[in-house]
Amino acid sequence: MTKTFIVGITLLITTLHSADGPQTRLERQIRHELVMLPYYGVFDRLVYSVNGGKVTLMGEVTRPTLKSSAENVIKDIEGIRSVENKIKVLPLSPNDDRLRLALYQAIYGHSALNRYALQAVPSIHIIVDKGNVVLDGVVTNDGDRTIANLQANSVSGVFAVQNNLQIEGSETRVNQTKRNK
Repeated sequence: MTKTFIVGITLLITTLHSADGPQTRLERQIRHELVMLPYYGVFDRLVYSVNGGKVTLMGEVTRPTLKSSAENVIKDIEGIRSVENKIKVLPLSPNDDRLRLALYQAIYGHSALNRYALQAVPSIHIIVDKGNVVLDGVVTNDGDRTIANLQANSVSGVFAVQNNLQIEGSETRVNQTKRNK
């Protein structure tokens, strides 16, 4: 019985590994490197697309060093020929910083949403640019998506909220660090 179980597991792993093409392996490596960046957090959004050996980085970050770090870790991955860095560094703004903190408290302080804050990189990203807010990431259900939107709209000083939150398991689900063209 033990031999069958081990062989079965080995066969399953071999099958999964062989179904893994070089493109998906490359995408997994890119995602891993991006989420492991030391200053990548809830107020940043990193998106990438892969076309052959060319990687295009997009999104918004609060620190210029995060933009350059993202490019540096990606270009060292085997199989990548070139990296185009289109990441936008958000402008310094005391008002946007105040809004980020207020939005974080409003969203992650809500009892229905606080479980999302317990992850290493929280799944609801809050992007603030000149008072305009974008919610991006993945939530478990439509109720959580709606609550996050309501909480963001309730913060004083927010001009507009764009809710890009995806529902986990839906066909339109987009990985929080990846979008394909």
